[in-house]
Amino acid sequence: MSYRLVILGGGESGVGAALLGKQQGYDVFLSDAGYLNERYKTQLSESRVEFEEGGHTIHKILSADEVVKSPGIPEKNELIKAIRANSIPVISEIELAYRFKGDAKIIAITGSNGKSTTTSLIYHICKTAGLDCALVGNIGYSFARQVAEDPKPLYVAEISSFQLDDIKDFRADVSLLLNITEDHLDRYEYKFENYIDSKFRIILNAASNDYFIYNADDEVITNKLKQITLHTNLLPFSMNYEPNEGGYIKGNNMTLRLHDERTTWSVYDFALKGKHNQYNTMASCIAAMVMDIRKEKIRVAVTDFQSLEHRMERVATVRGVEFINDSKATNVNSTWYALESMEKPVILILGGQDKGNDYGLIEDLVKEKVKAIVCMGVDNSKIHKAFDGLVSPIIDTASAEDAVNASFHFADKGDVVLLSPACASFDLFKNYEDRGRQFKEAVKNL
Repeated sequence: MSYRLVILGGGESGVGAALLGKQQGYDVFLSDAGYLNERYKTQLSESRVEFEEGGHTIHKILSADEVVKSPGIPEKNELIKAIRANSIPVISEIELAYRFKGDAKIIAITGSNGKSTTTSLIYHICKTAGLDCALVGNIGYSFARQVAEDPKPLYVAEISSFQLDDIKDFRADVSLLLNITEDHLDRYEYKFENYIDSKFRIILNAASNDYFIYNADDEVITNKLKQITLHTNLLPFSMNYEPNEGGYIKGNNMTLRLHDERTTWSVYDFALKGKHNQYNTMASCIAAMVMDIRKEKIRVAVTDFQSLEHRMERVATVRGVEFINDSKATNVNSTWYALESMEKPVILILGGQDKGNDYGLIEDLVKEKVKAIVCMGVDNSKIHKAFDGLVSPIIDTASAEDAVNASFHFADKGDVVLLSPACASFDLFKNYEDRGRQFKEAVKNL
């Protein structure tokens, strides 16, 4: 009998897993409680993958030999509980992709903030150096789809904690851990330790010839490292001390050290601005050195890199008011980084689906830099509670258009309207991209 693979969730990762499973000869069934994108339905049909939408047929799911779970489905979901009760193994899509990647190498990037920027920069450096590689994971194509449709000798993968939760054998040749701040605690029983453990799964299977690049200035990471034994090559990066191997920034110079090589560049050469992006750039350069990419190529790539859509993206200046789209800021720490880099008075657009946010983290920056807060969410009570009396005005809006119009009303020439919501987008929008695009559309219509 053929091996039955059930995929739960029909987004990019689920459909990618289904296509790869089918290609590898599995008996594949995909099930989604919601409704699938038409494009995905066409792809599944063309590949003769059986699927259902708008609900789950329990007996079909429980007949699985193995289940690939969408990263968005929590453990407390009743269907997952039933699968676990039946002792059916559950893996993530990146685990399935890893199984069939062949001899390809993997650079894997995780962290609470800066993942997408760092992943994109590493990919850009690799492409600049002429390497045949793919950008996969939480960004772009799913890893499984890439393996199925266009396998490469190198994958640069952005990986979330949700994807790491269900790995077994997944192993990256080079792993990067950028930072760990309180995020997604609703998925981790509101225990920060559980979330930390999840992030550290990126080196669960690290071998003696692999590399672990990590932020040595992040106390959460360094404290965790004291508690565990690792049999891999550690490459820390820091702005507080000078590691023997890895990287550091002192004054305005970044120095990288790997084996007998040493190189120093000015941070003024970096395309990405702001202290947090200096960390991201340093981590990316160390990864590139591990991949034996020539220094000249690395330098060219970090100088001409274009930052991402929805990440501190300058949209337009309207009558002297600058509009910045940072819709990708889905947690309070991301918003902290955005505010920290602001040099003009700010009208801040906040709000969305709360993930257990502690707004106390940005209180001092809000006091110092924010003139007005425009809330954009279904329930803004937590934002009011945090900032009423600290900032005036604070108003509620229920669409991107209303938020942009209200912000423009409060702004004076020389101010910045910053969309940096600190929340997930699922209450009013499909995702953070949809939120960012609606914001940009509203700015264009002013």
